Amino acid sequence: MQIPLRTLSDVETYVRNREWCDARLSACPLHPTGGCSFARHGSYARVTPQGLRIARWYCPEGRQTFSLLPDFLAARLSGLLAAIEDSITVASSAKSMEAAADALRGPDVTLPGAVRWLRRRIRGVQAALAYVAPEMVIGAPASRSMPEIARADGRVLLGLRRSLSPQILNSIPAPLGFKPTSGTGWPRNGIGQHEMGPDRDIASHYGPLVCGSRV
Repeated sequence: MQIPLRTLSDVETYVRNREWCDARLSACPLHPTGGCSFARHGSYARVTPQGLRIARWYCPEGRQTFSLLPDFLAARLSGLLAAIEDSITVASSAKSMEAAADALRGPDVTLPGAVRWLRRRIRGVQAALAYVAPEMVIGAPASRSMPEIARADGRVLLGLRRSLSPQILNSIPAPLGFKPTSGTGWPRNGIGQHEMGPDRDIASHYGPLVCGSRV
């Protein structure tokens, strides 16, 4: 299960300071009052950005892992939310999907594979933005548009990730939220590790998600 790690750091600062070492979960999201063997479970690396790791915990009784995903990272896709937003900008101005995919992926990837790569990102973002309404953004005046409210450092997706509550992110498709997009594979029983299926709506049980002393 993926949980947002609220951070104002950019990726370079996060990697340089090894912020995954100081990230912490104060309690098991499945057993907020205790009674389980919840413990830190190391960290794992992303393929990109290079050198970045994500802190992880494990509840043996619930057979569930929990990872703290920094706000700037795409969920269930490699890379940054900013890079996905850039790819959609390229696609919106290109003469065709194929031209955009070729420009973004280059000669090292076959064109059909590049088109699938780009379409997956476009569909995920379209589904997420179709779900999100302005009133869902915490503290947002109703008279302002969603992009105005959500924009952070010029980035709509990053602003939304930082603004939306964990409960809402849990219901929004990847890469903005943590729910798998259609076609990424749903577990038959709805239970499993965070890499395999939809996150359960237990955000109300989250402990404080902060950077602090190691656990």
